[in-house]
Amino acid sequence: GRDECASPESRGVVSSGGTSGAMGGGGSMVAMAASDYPTGLVIDYPDRNLNRLTTFFRIFAIIPIWVVLFFLGGSLIRWDDDTNFFSTFGPALFIFIPILLMIVFRQKYPKWWYDWNLAAAGFATRVLSYLALLRDEYPSTDEEQAVHIDMPYPDAK
Repeated sequence: GRDECASPESRGVVSSGGTSGAMGGGGSMVAMAASDYPTGLVIDYPDRNLNRLTTFFRIFAIIPIWVVLFFLGGSLIRWDDDTNFFSTFGPALFIFIPILLMIVFRQKYPKWWYDWNLAAAGFATRVLSYLALLRDEYPSTDEEQAVHIDMPYPDAK
């Protein structure tokens, strides 16, 4: 109805560039989320054209950082027909199961573990935004770069 015609500011969209909207020249690429959701994702859109040469070789340039991401979070893509659940999702389960047990039995989610998961999600988003041709700079393992994830610390109680 009427909410579809509302301005981006009234829908809770945050813009960090010159124009607001999904994609503007020199603006930002914004994952539009309703204000009801506590989490936000903003990927700054580059203010210049992407480099065509690096775009062509990107599939080869991403291999080293993809290996780091693979060992961090496990494999989501299998190259063989033998599907083994633990070998595919093992590292992710190694992080998820202790958090689940701690929340269920102690009603506690350690701040340092939350910070680790937020940093890992930001790193994965930087790698995927580079592969999806949203950004031209090589993904950093420790800098925020152009990917901004806003997620409040959860109350486990």
